[in-house]
Amino acid sequence: MELLLMCIKIFFARITDVTLGTIRTNYSVRGKTLLAGLIGFCEVFIWFIVVKEALNTDINSIWIVISYSAGYSVGTILGTFISNKYIKGIISVEVMTTKATHDNIDKIRKSGFGVSVVNATETYDEADSSILFITLNSKYLKDLKRVIRDIDNKAFIVVNETKIVQNGYIK
Repeated sequence: MELLLMCIKIFFARITDVTLGTIRTNYSVRGKTLLAGLIGFCEVFIWFIVVKEALNTDINSIWIVISYSAGYSVGTILGTFISNKYIKGIISVEVMTTKATHDNIDKIRKSGFGVSVVNATETYDEADSSILFITLNSKYLKDLKRVIRDIDNKAFIVVNETKIVQNGYIK
């Protein structure tokens, strides 16, 4: 019974500290250093207590290691889910398409997205194509992808995290 309780405690504590670590990393990348530092303090505090208990027990069982490792895995999954769902940032989207007509660009703009168009060539032998540059809040990415798919379901789309944006229109 003592082993079971220890394994459960280690499992849930690891879920908590690894989830916090994933969220901390996301805030840190976005430049929110004070918040990342506070989360980091809580993360390491929990981690230290769990490691101390796991290493200072008289119980010698592989289940402690399995609980520790499983908590880490579940914490990574949970932290990634929470970060993707609730920590929104600014992203830049590049769309390579051969269907950048005035009507299609207007369709994107009427959907609420600012878009800049640069003419390009896909290959030496093919017709001209265009690169669309769109900057938006990440929570609207699904909406943008739906609009792009309606225009050109073969469009090549690249999405990048953006740290700093100055001026322009962002939905």
